[in-house]
Amino acid sequence: MRTLVNSLRLVAVIAVVAAVLAQWLVTSRTPDYLFWNFFGYFTIQSNIIVAVAFALTLVAAARRQRSNLLLTGFRGAATVYIATTGVVYNTLLVGASVSNTVPWSNDVLHKVVPLYAVLDWLVFSDRARLLLRHVWWFLVYPAVWLVVVLVRGATDGWVPYPFLDPAQGYGVVALYCLGVAVSIGLMGILVVGMSRLRLLRV
Repeated sequence: MRTLVNSLRLVAVIAVVAAVLAQWLVTSRTPDYLFWNFFGYFTIQSNIIVAVAFALTLVAAARRQRSNLLLTGFRGAATVYIATTGVVYNTLLVGASVSNTVPWSNDVLHKVVPLYAVLDWLVFSDRARLLLRHVWWFLVYPAVWLVVVLVRGATDGWVPYPFLDPAQGYGVVALYCLGVAVSIGLMGILVVGMSRLRLLRV
C-alpha cells in the first residue's frame, strides 16, 4: 500500500510540474508576459505548494520518517489552498474567457490535482492529528496573497481573476473576498477534522 501511495503522489508532483511548465511555455511567448504575473495566480502558487508538500512527504517516506506535526500542517494547508483553487474555478470562474490556455494543463491544475489532493488527505493515514487552532495558520498565506493582489489592482491595474477587479467596485470585491475567506476557513476546519480519520493505514 505504501508503494502505491508514494507512486500516486509522485505522479501528482510530475503532473503539476508538467502542467505549469506547459502553460508557462505558451504564456511566456505572449507580448504582455511578465514573470511575476504568471506566478502571481493563486492557481499556480497553490499547485506548486501542494507539489512541494507531496515531494517533502515522499522524502520523509524514503527516509522512513513518521509524519510530524510540521509536515502535516504544511500538507493540511496545501490541501486547503488547492481545494480553494478547485472550488473557486468551478464556481466563480465557470465560463470566464481566458486567452492562451493549454486545455489539458488547465484541467490538471483546476480539477485533477485539487480532487486528488483532497482524496489523498482524506483517505491515507500518514499524517498527524491537527488542532482547530491550526486553521488560523492556514489563513495567513491567502490573506497576504489577497493584500498583494488588491494593492496591485489599485496601482498597476493587474488582477488575476475577474471577481477581484476593482473596476466593479470595492464593495463587490469585498463581498467576494469575504465569501472566499469564509470558505477557506470552513475548508480548514474540514481538513483538521479529516486529519483525525484513519480510512487506510499506510
